[in-house]
Amino acid sequence: MPDGTVSARTDKPLWRKIWDFPLVAMIVGSLLWYLGIGIAGAIVILAKPSIPGFSPEMKIYLLAILFLIPLYVFVIAKLGDPKRNDLRDANWLRKLLLGLVGGTVIFSIAVAIAGVLGIYRIVGIGSLNGLLSALIVPTVGAAVTEELLFRGILFRWLEQFGGSWVALLLTSAFFGAAHLNNPNASWIAAVGIAFEAGVMLGAAYMLTRSLWLPMGLHAAWNFTQGEIYDIPVSGTKVDGMVDAQLSGPPLLSGNGFGLEASVIAIAVATVFGLWLLWRAIQKGELIQPMWVRQRLAAPVPA
Repeated sequence: MPDGTVSARTDKPLWRKIWDFPLVAMIVGSLLWYLGIGIAGAIVILAKPSIPGFSPEMKIYLLAILFLIPLYVFVIAKLGDPKRNDLRDANWLRKLLLGLVGGTVIFSIAVAIAGVLGIYRIVGIGSLNGLLSALIVPTVGAAVTEELLFRGILFRWLEQFGGSWVALLLTSAFFGAAHLNNPNASWIAAVGIAFEAGVMLGAAYMLTRSLWLPMGLHAAWNFTQGEIYDIPVSGTKVDGMVDAQLSGPPLLSGNGFGLEASVIAIAVATVFGLWLLWRAIQKGELIQPMWVRQRLAAPVPA
């Protein structure tokens, strides 16, 4: 059975049971995550570290990664019961590479369909001027920081408490809603992000019980759409290797948010996410709610 197995230790004091309770661990882990982000932002704003060619946003993401990874490994991963480090994986490189390839292919399929329909057109040659920024902010930065929060903290302990279906539903909804403050965002865009990315990344985490596959998918998805195809990344314009345009009905073009708000990308990525979910279920990675696991683990009366 996956790591949702009920702990055999029943002799813990009350305070320890409360501290190890999944929702308590989730809240503490989330607060620590926000603390790491806040410290990175405060250093950049107050100390103004000088890194040639780095914008303040790039510096914040870089520092956030440097703070959050050790914070996760040495503190957050040790919360709750059972304790688990989702970054410790002997096959991390293979899963990361699979994610990078998968994210690139899936988004390229969406772009190809948009091109056939006349929604996406390449109109010129782009530039590599924003390559470093694209690698740090929407690629590595977003993939690491967001996956640590949404899958490494929220999904993990929501699943420990309410089971896999509750975790997948809530984290997908949270992930979509978190993009509502982005440029050109709308409820359609948020729902699209929830389905295409929330399901895909949550299912990738379920399938591998590791953060490396979802981080690879997330990073490649963002880099491919922005830096390669010159499509806004969740509403944020990025200078790509080509100069391209999206035009057509809002439901197909994304209405300024990018293909992530298009039914094209939503359909393609959601189908892939459902396939990953099916694989996870076939593998036996579907975790039941805590109360169901406790009932099943209870001794049968003589």
